[in-house]
Amino acid sequence: MLPTALSEPALPVEHEVRAAVLGQRALAAFLTTHADTQRIQIFDDNNTAHAVELPTSALRLLMDVLSELADGNAVRVVPIHAELTTQEAADMINVSRPHLVKLLEEGVLPFHKTGKHRRVRFADVMAFKAERDRSSEKAMAALAAQAQELQLGYE
Repeated sequence: MLPTALSEPALPVEHEVRAAVLGQRALAAFLTTHADTQRIQIFDDNNTAHAVELPTSALRLLMDVLSELADGNAVRVVPIHAELTTQEAADMINVSRPHLVKLLEEGVLPFHKTGKHRRVRFADVMAFKAERDRSSEKAMAALAAQAQELQLGYE
């Protein structure tokens, strides 16, 4: 369980959205490199610059975070190997905890027990969510095709 990583994310306020837009644009100019690391400067409260070397992959992730913040979305970073409680997993796929437990007990989603508590891997929750989304899109496409075929007036 990751109490800080899975704490409730907050929506960015207006000045954070503006800063994210500007930061994303600035970083984009430097991420065309094929170098493994990048050096950036961070300024402290006294406006003193401090050089920091970061993996380029971390800066690309920061670009993704800034993109979401620029769109006004809250962001949560979760390690791929993280283990979630049943409530955290249910919240991520937008179902009730009892429904998630039912999915676990039916073997739809893998889990393991830590003592008496069920734990679900974040990667498994995301794979389940992706498959559910693909199935929904496929069903919607089939319904749309049927509506067109039956000339139900949807243009």
